[in-house]
Amino acid sequence: MHCPFCLAEYTKVVDSRLVAEGNQVRRRRMCLSCSERFTTYETAELLMPRLIKEDGSREPFDEEKLRSGMLRALEKRPVGLEQIESAINQIKHYLQATGEREIGSVVVGEKVMEQLRQLDEVAYVRFASVYRRFQDVSEFKSEIDKLEQAINEDTSADMPPVE
Repeated sequence: MHCPFCLAEYTKVVDSRLVAEGNQVRRRRMCLSCSERFTTYETAELLMPRLIKEDGSREPFDEEKLRSGMLRALEKRPVGLEQIESAINQIKHYLQATGEREIGSVVVGEKVMEQLRQLDEVAYVRFASVYRRFQDVSEFKSEIDKLEQAINEDTSADMPPVE
């Protein structure tokens, strides 16, 4: 790493530590020529896959588009920003972990619904209604019935067996 002060070619690492929940390494460096100290940050470069839209077009992953869609669904709901950011990070981690260069936008939509279902049921139904393009009330009712069934199954799985 070149020194940002004197542009010398050689520096040495004086101290290293993990930051950003272990996703980044902070290195304190010293220039061997001018003895100035500076800090660098190192992160893994994991590329997000391109999204293949339903019409076959491709576009880069847009974190802001993901965030705005989730915030719209969660508007006026009792969900904190930390929870939303955590859900977004989980979606991004999943997409990076696939190792794919391209992935269907449907996969991202399903992951968003999965996260919203865990965060807030109302937000989940809001998002699903737009994402799945509900045409009438019966489609809403069907989705709500599925959600209630899943909740009942989760609740019964947590209860001890009756003897």
